[in-house]
Amino acid sequence: MRIALYQPEIAGNVGAILRLAACFSVPVDIVMPTGFAFSDARLKRAAMDYGAVAQVEKHANFAAFDQARRAAGRRLVLMSSHAAERLPDARFQPGDVLLMGSESAGVPDAVRDMADLRIRIPMAPGLRSLNLAVSAGIALAEALRQTEGFPA
Repeated sequence: MRIALYQPEIAGNVGAILRLAACFSVPVDIVMPTGFAFSDARLKRAAMDYGAVAQVEKHANFAAFDQARRAAGRRLVLMSSHAAERLPDARFQPGDVLLMGSESAGVPDAVRDMADLRIRIPMAPGLRSLNLAVSAGIALAEALRQTEGFPA
């Protein structure tokens, strides 16, 4: 299981996701560019003392990320508030990459169309979305539960 962040805009969200990923031994792919001044030191500070433990791979753009993902034989699972399939109904595989779109724009249609699965987290009527890091945590927990991927 991996988490991928498509052009994230808020360093604090990335830091929280790095902390989450470190705690569950899940690598994180960051698809550049970011909406903040990206540096290893800044991310480690945002992730607090867990930043040094997090496994992070930066990709120059989506094409570079997608090439690496395909070469590894991993499915692309897009988390989107616009997806039809609900998280409780989705079936995850251990090698899946959970793609989270940017905070303000999500992902472009071309990226959405490439996803093997498009999943939404069901919410109360009239509400649009959760914080990116919260969504990543909810999706990752369900994916790890289904694939028995939680650390011992």
